[in-house]
Amino acid sequence: MTPQAIAFDLDDTLLRDDRSISPYTISVLQRAAEKGIRIIPASGRTSRSMQHFVDQIGCASCYVCCNGAEVRTPGHQLLMQELLTVEIAKEVAAWAESHGVYAQTYDDIRFYFNRHGKYAEDYKVSSSLEGEYVGNLEAFITQPTTKILLMDEPERIAQLLREAQGLWGDRVSLTCSKPFFLEVNPLRATKGNALQWIAGHNGFTMEQLVAFGDSLNDMSMLLAAGTGVAMANARDDVKARISTTCLSNQEDGVAHYIEQYILKEERP
Repeated sequence: MTPQAIAFDLDDTLLRDDRSISPYTISVLQRAAEKGIRIIPASGRTSRSMQHFVDQIGCASCYVCCNGAEVRTPGHQLLMQELLTVEIAKEVAAWAESHGVYAQTYDDIRFYFNRHGKYAEDYKVSSSLEGEYVGNLEAFITQPTTKILLMDEPERIAQLLREAQGLWGDRVSLTCSKPFFLEVNPLRATKGNALQWIAGHNGFTMEQLVAFGDSLNDMSMLLAAGTGVAMANARDDVKARISTTCLSNQEDGVAHYIEQYILKEERP
């Protein structure tokens, strides 16, 4: 059965380590789209941070932002959104401050952070977003938000994740797209839930979806999809649960898998 939709993470999945997309990968995605298969980027990045990649691919039917908190059209218009309440967002910001941890939140344009230093500088480069120092993040938050991101060393993040699960595990969605990220999203904001919403509004089933990913924030869609594919460079705990794998992001693993197993009838 030919899949009706292909979803994929960006960082460490579709993107190479230098955050580029190879011409080969773009051509394969466009060939799939020409066959009527929906192409769905699904990232922890914000819409503004994803726009360049969505435009570069040129064939997305829609895309998932902020770990599933938003779904947007190829023209970047909002289709669906989940938000953290101001109350919970303030609680998380105060908790991060009590632990002396870097934290940031977002609007449609930029990110707002509580500490100067390497984390803010590196995030600006990797996300292509402008940042603004606000000091007291708890006081700054006055509107609902899609996400709060904490950054620290991987060992500390693992500890903070366990603590956060005890504090808000039934009120928020907690995940890590990178070992030094702890992401706090609205409770229903997962890539898997966002893709189920897309499937319901576009007339395909999750069984007809192939999904690619590498990290913990991809697990919901890898498990919900008819076929979940872990990158060769995926976290060990992801590969332990996802039996199907492909080549690494550096080797254009997503494109090679699509060409071999989905577009196989077009191969010589």
